[in-house]
Amino acid sequence: MYAFIEGQVCEKTANTLVLLAGGVGYQLSCSMTTLQAAPITGETMRCYTWLSVREDAMELFGFATREERQLFQSLTSISGVGPKMALGLLGSMPLRDLSLAILLGDVTALSRAPGIGKKTAQRIALELKDKISQADVNAPGAVASASAAPLTADNFAEAIEALTALGYSAVEARDALSRIENKDAPVDELIRLALRSMAGM
Repeated sequence: MYAFIEGQVCEKTANTLVLLAGGVGYQLSCSMTTLQAAPITGETMRCYTWLSVREDAMELFGFATREERQLFQSLTSISGVGPKMALGLLGSMPLRDLSLAILLGDVTALSRAPGIGKKTAQRIALELKDKISQADVNAPGAVASASAAPLTADNFAEAIEALTALGYSAVEARDALSRIENKDAPVDELIRLALRSMAGM
């Protein structure tokens, strides 16, 4: 019904955003990622929207990017994953990291989100793995920063597995690997460079 709403930021809470557009204040339920991307009160923002209509309620959801909205819709299509759970997952890590976690089947990373147990994380990874492509991981709206380089899924999967075996968390491993300039390096080189990065060298 609404593709997006562009208006003045009037209010921000822990999980909602109010935009004033055309004399109407629209209350949008948002992820922490979108709330962090929102400008200060009084400035203008465009939110891509999705309207949930149930028998007992209507709720409008807002997203900073089309990519976040698309992933939200994919998540809520899974049995047992409701809008609130999807928002919690979207706000638990940068969108690119979340897409990569799904692509690689990283259940540990997915289950760190609030309300996401191991079984739900496994179901998300299983049902969405074929719907997430390398293009989604590298999409402009999914990248944490403009200078971040594309990720290579196969090499990174092996490197993450090796680093977690050494005791690092999957999130720490992904963060270190994302800072490596040569994304086409062999797996052993990726691991070495990631270890140096985490050691602050």
